[in-house]
Amino acid sequence: MTHAHAIDAALHAAACEHRGRLVALLAKRTRDIAAAEDAVADALTQACATWPRDGVPRNPAGWLLAVARNRWHDAIRRARVAADFAVDWLHHLPQAHIDGDSDDLHALGDERLALMFVCAHPALNSPIHAPLMLQVVLGVPVERMAGLFLVSPGTLGQRLSRAKAKILDAGIAFEIPAPEQLPGRLPGVLDAIYAAYGLGWSADGPDEVTPRSGGVNDSFSSLAAEAIGLARLLAAQLPQAEVLGLLALMLWCESRSAARRDITGQFVPLEHQDVTRWDRSLMDEAANLLVRASRAGQPGRYQLEAAIQSVHARRANTGQTDWEALALLYRGLLSWSPTLGYQLGFISVLARLEGAHAAWEHLSALPLETVRTYQPYWVLRAHLHRARGQQPEAEHAQSVALGLTRRATIRQHLSRMLSVP
Repeated sequence: MTHAHAIDAALHAAACEHRGRLVALLAKRTRDIAAAEDAVADALTQACATWPRDGVPRNPAGWLLAVARNRWHDAIRRARVAADFAVDWLHHLPQAHIDGDSDDLHALGDERLALMFVCAHPALNSPIHAPLMLQVVLGVPVERMAGLFLVSPGTLGQRLSRAKAKILDAGIAFEIPAPEQLPGRLPGVLDAIYAAYGLGWSADGPDEVTPRSGGVNDSFSSLAAEAIGLARLLAAQLPQAEVLGLLALMLWCESRSAARRDITGQFVPLEHQDVTRWDRSLMDEAANLLVRASRAGQPGRYQLEAAIQSVHARRANTGQTDWEALALLYRGLLSWSPTLGYQLGFISVLARLEGAHAAWEHLSALPLETVRTYQPYWVLRAHLHRARGQQPEAEHAQSVALGLTRRATIRQHLSRMLSVP
């Protein structure tokens, strides 16, 4: 590895491994999330400028903590903020040695879960919970996630700024809530973790690389690993049924990551993947987690989604997919939460069980205004038109689906797949 590549790898690791911990640590007492983010961003920017020249410090985490702490302290002085407790607390933060081997962030504790529960506080509007966690804890830029939440980057940025100001003004405590408060806050945390995994999964190829915080270039595929890490952390502290279900769901999806592309780099859909390339250890771990979750007798949508993945995983042993079991599980999901994604999943399974005409009755009943820009809808519509012998309509739906697909590899796959009679 060249010197430049080693520096890039170190910067990448610093942004991925330490950013969220630093923000959570700095914001814990002052509750000023925006200031913490700015301080950490400044530290990462400083790393980009100095590490190529001076080399990577022996303790990158301590180096970043020291620089971020100093940046924040300077900002408080410049702004003349009358927050003596914050200044005093910053003075008492461990004095990380820039070149020393002590005072690692891991030794200082991991406050990210507390920060996530702050972002899911009921004092904040629920639609902002997940994007706030994605930005603050995982450093996802507004531009990257705005489409996921169906708003413009400008609108989402304004909402995020207002939410951070409200956390500061309201003095919301940085702590994992009491058991009686969990039902109102845990779902938002789980949704944010799963959204992070989804963003990472959808960018697992080499054709999508996006700049992250601090000027470090980083593929968003690292988000999948970060999301799983946060789910593991949450499951260790709060082993509730839905937490275990979410972790099982992501592990089953992750177990197939090596099979999602063939030797030429082309995307391979689930039903055509080589099951010998699936990770058996992750599949076994997921199965054990789902069993633990089911024993609690508290069903939820993440457990149902995990159960769907378990049905697909059985193909590694049986060579077949149990479509009837999938239909039953999707019906359960729809009774729990009738989202557009679940409806399309059920209709896809129905097409396998009862044919394209039966599936079309359900698909055509969906309001066009809710699916107009939803790519999976147009993919399924193209399939059903072609299966019903409606070639012009199928070609139109295929064109719309391709136009809504950002990634080159997925466009190539859809073009090949949807063109087959």
